[in-house]
Amino acid sequence: MKKTIILLSFLVLSLTSCQSQEKKTEKVSTKNKISKTDAQWKAKLTPEQYEVLRKKGTEASFSGKYWNHFEKGYYACVACNNPLFTSDAKFNSECGWPSFDQAIEGSIIYKTDSSFGMQRTEVMCANCSGHLGHIFDDGPAETTGKRFCTNSVSIIFIPKK
Repeated sequence: MKKTIILLSFLVLSLTSCQSQEKKTEKVSTKNKISKTDAQWKAKLTPEQYEVLRKKGTEASFSGKYWNHFEKGYYACVACNNPLFTSDAKFNSECGWPSFDQAIEGSIIYKTDSSFGMQRTEVMCANCSGHLGHIFDDGPAETTGKRFCTNSVSIIFIPKK
């Protein structure tokens, strides 16, 4: 019982770290929207990618390949290649997930997320509606003040040529 309480406490702390945010809406073109069946997504994505992008899962902190990655280039949605974030927007938030202070205009959609008894803002790819992570108001004050907390498994890095 004690182990369960400790494990649940750790999970809640991980999910709620720095979770203040504001609701956002953004006009997004539906011209390039991708729509696939569940079976098509399962065939295209790895099981871990499917769990995060389609089932709104979360990878463990400090486990993804991009949390501490700072090369020049941009990050795109792994499911549809939609460019999402530039490397110039990436910063070290020390939360264990890739963090960006802004997204490429029109690349993201937002949705209120009330899961786990919390009020957060979910961030999704505007092109395929894949779950990327959440946005919080604890990013760098000298830029936008935002932190797009993103699952590494939901993005792919494209190096600058």
